[in-house]
Amino acid sequence: MSVSSKSSSKLLKKSASESLLSREEALSPQISSWSTSLFECQSFILSHFSLLCSDKERVFHVYDFISEVKNHRNVALYCSMKSSQTQTATQEKQQPPKVKVPQHALKRTVDKFTRDYEAIIGIETHIQLSTLTKAFCSCPYNYGSQPNTSICPICMGLPGALPVLNSKVIEFVVKLGLAHNCKLSLNSKFDRKQYFYPDLPKGYQISQFDIPIATGGYIDLDIPLEFGGGHRKFGITRVHMEEDAGKLLHSGNGAQVDLNRAGVPLLEIVSEPDMRTGIEAAEYAAELQRVVRYLGISNGNMQEGSLRCDVNVSIRPIGQPEFGTKVEIKNLNSFSSINRAIDFEISRQAQLHSQGQGDHIVQETRLWEEGAQKTIMMRKKEGLSDYRYFPEPDLPEVILTQEYVDSVHNSLPELPEMKRRRYENMGLSMQDVLFLANDMNVAEYFDATLSSGADLKLAANWIMGDIAAYMKNEKLSINEIKLTPKELGELIASIKGGTISGKIGKEILFELLAKGGTVKGLIEEKDLVQINDPVEIGKMIDKVISENPKQFEQYRGGKTKLQGFFAGQVR
Repeated sequence: MSVSSKSSSKLLKKSASESLLSREEALSPQISSWSTSLFECQSFILSHFSLLCSDKERVFHVYDFISEVKNHRNVALYCSMKSSQTQTATQEKQQPPKVKVPQHALKRTVDKFTRDYEAIIGIETHIQLSTLTKAFCSCPYNYGSQPNTSICPICMGLPGALPVLNSKVIEFVVKLGLAHNCKLSLNSKFDRKQYFYPDLPKGYQISQFDIPIATGGYIDLDIPLEFGGGHRKFGITRVHMEEDAGKLLHSGNGAQVDLNRAGVPLLEIVSEPDMRTGIEAAEYAAELQRVVRYLGISNGNMQEGSLRCDVNVSIRPIGQPEFGTKVEIKNLNSFSSINRAIDFEISRQAQLHSQGQGDHIVQETRLWEEGAQKTIMMRKKEGLSDYRYFPEPDLPEVILTQEYVDSVHNSLPELPEMKRRRYENMGLSMQDVLFLANDMNVAEYFDATLSSGADLKLAANWIMGDIAAYMKNEKLSINEIKLTPKELGELIASIKGGTISGKIGKEILFELLAKGGTVKGLIEEKDLVQINDPVEIGKMIDKVISENPKQFEQYRGGKTKLQGFFAGQVR
């Protein structure tokens, strides 16, 4: 370390020591510049983190935190304690205007540059597990809770704090591995992955490196008809366990560190580079979301960060066996963003190749800019050597027995692919199949309606038509409507049996959806029974004619428009 670095370090440590006498001074040291090593910076923060975060009402506010971290150049550190209330308003003001590029225009651009190239696409997906507590401590995690209110010495990375593995994480990863047809490692271990981010207090992440818990699987899915249809099978390279980092909340003059998320259990799913289009990648991610929701191991909400996708894209001339240089894309918060980002990146790389600048494509991490509809350079991609993996010394090996694996396998529900094949074999169209199997709750509602004896196609039509429209308009899930599957079956049977007409059935459907009740009760209450006996109908017609002799004579005289009048009187 240079003399200036040592001097700056001594000043910093002296400032920290004096801060123990005055807490307020410690929470806002004004240090103009600090030129020292990355690891000394890290050590200082860890050793004083309990002091800096001891007030849970506030957030550790860090601004201008690191300049040129990777090159270990000058590091400017300023610390203060600020309320988190100003963050949201400032962030809203800074949102850039969104310029939407029509999808058909983007597709034309992609087609123009890519006709001679083939895209190679793989996805790394992080699934946040819905365990009651974090991966290695007893802290709960609730999305949206006040910053730094669910932390402890373990998830803060304080020296001497030892992790203890949450057994539910093992159960969930075994479920996911089995669901994706993976081979499970009965003996696996945890490793330390070294890197320094402001929201990673330990300076490393507990992950898995050379012995992941699940490998060599695959996932089946069906492409929607509007995107060309067809069945696809994509390989899964590995599934491994790890912990999440904290979260940086950016404001106008810096960033606030919220460690509530630090230590939350994650599963990382690494796909094979089997996808060739943005549509395939987006549908792959959507299928992963369906699977984790069916398994009940995660809510899969992308807007909450429970499902996060990093896409790797490269292109190569058609017929070339070697892969091109891959580029990673982050900040993809929707399936449509995945599709658009990949299409843009394919076009960007193909254009560089066509201009003879293929060597300008380097292994890097890029961000998807939603407003500008383009990818922008974020940082050079780290290599495995940068992470300096080594076995986690504070955790034992993870050892599974075959009996345990079998018991988890027997507890698996019917998964989306199995459900789609069952519905298809029952005679439903692929459009119906994809709609009904997309949401586990809708599928369960449909199955329960069939169990009540309802007609297959009629049940599908009612759920996909009027019931789906009602849920969309009222912003309700199928579990929130008042109409039970049994009563939907009764309504379908009443229409099919001629008790009520289809028109009357639709009229009472919305009352059943909003207020509940029984079909028979509403029919009797409103006297809606449809009369099919010709003799009874004849008596009703004779009565209407006798009560309206003048109109009857006009009708016989040629005023045929009165036919509607008579039809309305027969009730």
